[in-house]
Amino acid sequence: MLKELVGGVPYVRHVVVLSSDGLCIGQAETAPDKADAIAAACSGIQSLARAIAQMFPHGDGSTHMVGIEADAGDFSLMAAGPGAYLAVLADPEVDAGLLGDRMRTLVARIGRNMTSPPRDDIRQAM
Repeated sequence: MLKELVGGVPYVRHVVVLSSDGLCIGQAETAPDKADAIAAACSGIQSLARAIAQMFPHGDGSTHMVGIEADAGDFSLMAAGPGAYLAVLADPEVDAGLLGDRMRTLVARIGRNMTSPPRDDIRQAM
């Protein structure tokens, strides 16, 4: 299903699903090393976004989407289920509205399967 996002939205380059602690749990059209690097960077971005969201009155820190527009392209990070996120990197020519809509549709279709429960503390397992 991740490949549908790459094929269905012109100018999309990388699609990565990651856990909240930065591990790549799925990717489409992205080399494994690149997917791992994107997932690790996204972990920091979602952590910062959560810290900012907690500053709103009555906020619990949950975020739904983070977007970054750069000279070289657009980046979108969307919550995709408990402990999971969908990240997309695209060329600057991408239709951001179409991309956001397709990301929401994808998350709705498979969101309940895109989860990454917290891992047990290794010290507790010993």
